[in-house]
Amino acid sequence: MFMGEYQHSVDDKGRIIIPAKFRELLGTSFVATRGLDSCLFVYPMEEWAIMEQKLKSLPLMKSDARAFSRFFFSGATECQWDKQGRVTLPANLREYAKLDKDCVILGVSNRVEIWNKELWEQYFGQSEASFNVIAEKLVDFNFEL
Repeated sequence: MFMGEYQHSVDDKGRIIIPAKFRELLGTSFVATRGLDSCLFVYPMEEWAIMEQKLKSLPLMKSDARAFSRFFFSGATECQWDKQGRVTLPANLREYAKLDKDCVILGVSNRVEIWNKELWEQYFGQSEASFNVIAEKLVDFNFEL
């Protein structure tokens, strides 16, 4: 399971160091793609296969399902580490997530998220203010803390 929050930066060549404990869980090869809320989602290959099966099961005749699958798969790229434990993120993904310098790397259960630091701080500030309201809505999904 991925958990925690780490501050890092993207270098001039579009490389980023992922925390060592995340690298171990991601393995030698993993997938990065566009995520929701203007961040990147990073999946170990096993989790990516699960996500792929879920998306394949969506009804092709529904335009929202097609749109989401296109969004998710068209941005996906298989990644590997260099000898220093860095990964080079493709320009299209860096542009999508506005990763130009400072970033935040989050462990979120089955995936890693990579955020532009300013966008993360804005998102977190807004979410933090409504955390109790969000928690109450989760009860609708049979979730209790």
